[in-house]
Amino acid sequence: VRLTGETSTDLKLLEKGEVIISTPEQWDVISRRWKQRKNVTNVKLFMVDETHLIVGSRGPVLEVIVSRMRYISSQVAKIRIVAVSSSLANAKDIGEWIGATNTSIFNFHPSVRPVPLEIHIQGFDNPGFQARMLAMYKPTFMALRHHSLDKPAIVFVPEKKYTYSLAIELIAYCSTLEDSTPFLKVSQDAIADHLSMISDNALRTALEKGIGFYHEGLTDKEKLVVSKLHESGAIQVFITSYKHCWGIDLTAHCVILMGTQFYDGAEHRHQDYHITDILQMMGRGSRPLVDDCGKCVIFCHAPKKEYYKKFLTNPFPVESHLDHFLADHLNAEIVTKTIENKQDAVDYLTWTFLYRRLKQNPNYYNLQGVSHAHLSDFLSELIENTLQSLEQSRCIAIEEDDSLSPLNLGMIASYYYTQYTTIELFSSSLAPRIKLKGLIEILSHAAEYDGLAMRHHEDTALQKLAHHCPNKMSEPKYTDPHTKTNILMQCHFSRRKLPSDMEDDRKWILGKTLPLIQAMVDVIASNRWLNPALAAMELSQMITQGLWDKDSILLQLPHFTPAMAKRCAAQGVESIFDVIELEDETRQKLLDVSDAKMAEIAAVCNKYPNINVDYKIPDQDDIQTNSSVRIEVQLEREIDDQTPIPKVFAPAFPKEKDEGWWLVVGDPKKNQLYSIKRLTVQRRANIKMEFTAPKTAGEFTFKLYLMSDCYLGCDQEYDLQFVVNEGDDDED
Repeated sequence: VRLTGETSTDLKLLEKGEVIISTPEQWDVISRRWKQRKNVTNVKLFMVDETHLIVGSRGPVLEVIVSRMRYISSQVAKIRIVAVSSSLANAKDIGEWIGATNTSIFNFHPSVRPVPLEIHIQGFDNPGFQARMLAMYKPTFMALRHHSLDKPAIVFVPEKKYTYSLAIELIAYCSTLEDSTPFLKVSQDAIADHLSMISDNALRTALEKGIGFYHEGLTDKEKLVVSKLHESGAIQVFITSYKHCWGIDLTAHCVILMGTQFYDGAEHRHQDYHITDILQMMGRGSRPLVDDCGKCVIFCHAPKKEYYKKFLTNPFPVESHLDHFLADHLNAEIVTKTIENKQDAVDYLTWTFLYRRLKQNPNYYNLQGVSHAHLSDFLSELIENTLQSLEQSRCIAIEEDDSLSPLNLGMIASYYYTQYTTIELFSSSLAPRIKLKGLIEILSHAAEYDGLAMRHHEDTALQKLAHHCPNKMSEPKYTDPHTKTNILMQCHFSRRKLPSDMEDDRKWILGKTLPLIQAMVDVIASNRWLNPALAAMELSQMITQGLWDKDSILLQLPHFTPAMAKRCAAQGVESIFDVIELEDETRQKLLDVSDAKMAEIAAVCNKYPNINVDYKIPDQDDIQTNSSVRIEVQLEREIDDQTPIPKVFAPAFPKEKDEGWWLVVGDPKKNQLYSIKRLTVQRRANIKMEFTAPKTAGEFTFKLYLMSDCYLGCDQEYDLQFVVNEGDDDED
């Protein structure tokens, strides 16, 4: 089974799976509470692929989960750990860190491959990035003709726009040859059916010449067609941006890296590809049992030529970066009580790869020496500074005896796998009277969006989009990823069509958003504010459905347009339940759609949750001031017993999603939240809630809310009426 990133779903998958496939982040979420989760400690074999990525952005998470599995192995039951990586200069350190013996560590030279790889590196003197890229077009064509005359080739370029421009240049160079389609290995008639599925005219023209390009702007069907045509050998050349080297599953006789730099919008300059990305691209030039030898051609800036010669032909060393990302991981271990004092925190570090590398490469980590005293001082200072940051963020408390205890904000950060700086931002920025606009602004400033890609000259396009956004920002900085996040969220709610690059960014943003909103709800609930909590829940619905809270609820249905929704509203049909209750003939006349579209609308209407709520307050006549008030709530879904609970219908959301709900008790007049519970509702659910009665005697009317996290228009609210009697005196 493959984990999803949704904790409740993953726990069920863990229960039934024999072989679990997971990303480092997904396993980190699941294994943090290993003391309570028996299935984590039941693991007998733990395999880590691409271990050399410990040097990359995900390295600290990878390091933490391997260290945790080693620790679990020492505490509970023996776990065998197997790690696989590229050739490393310090493989012995990695091996000893995972617990491998000297006879179980195998390290091979980079030249040892299933298929030998010829590497050719060519330097270009042009100082400017654009000029250098222009100078590489013809050498790329010549390299294809020289190294891969009749065999498939993959060309990696820095970004999407170069996939187009290179394809056009290659077609122009081919037109000078006697055979103007040297890269097409079958007749055009043979691929005509495939070309009919391509809507991008430039791509169709390129494919007719045997050249395919692949980028995030293509539809899934177009990506599949291009991949299959290259895999089958129908087209010879496959052009894609470097970041797809991890996502595509294609290999070729020859791989060409047209440039080794990309534009980093956050830094506003061109940066070198990470060495692990280059190794991954080179690895595509391998076809075991097909070729005797693969070819790799690298075009780079001339001053970098010697650097690549050294690092691509020799094993490269890997170092830990955990010391820069330690706070969130320490917080998680404090929450689960694996770390209960400062000494535990220092001991925790001794299980990491960082600890092993401190002695081997002290200069890299700014150590003054490698004696026991030097190491001890370094670790103590690192722990002290990290714990201080967590304490200032009100995530943990440090007692006088150096014992550590988690606070509410720290528990929220750990539970939702959220950075502690984000939770600190939520805690300091949220206010009792905050509205939806403020929530969107705070959410878009979460640290999780720091990594959003910023492209060259994208600020102009963002500025144009911002003019159409209902919520205007004060002094926006269009080169800031958080400003971009805010704009793309608003475009998502308005269902505005975006350029293909930004559409990809929108999906990336949405993929991170729901856990952040759930964390935001918990932070608000900690402050006992009702109206902001309800607004954050509505924001979750808006994110899932891609609508504003003021939009017609009917726009959640397929094929519904604003004009149709307006027509329905004029007839008093404003909710999805109203659509369901219409007579067939009236519905057909009102909606005026084909039978096929009507069938799709009906299918989604039947998925829409219809939940009956029944509630009571036991001992209602015996409620006293400051006493505990209990509420019993019964939820029952109107659905056939044989019908499975459907997934959420949310075509604007990039992931599959299960329904989630909040039950809330509050007093809207005083903006006071008294009790909250997050839950999932299958067919039936019985929930018990508790809150403290008001301090004064009298008659009270609170509200009971059932709030969806994914659908607009199905929230329910009920009056909770009760009488509070004067409590006994303390002396009595």
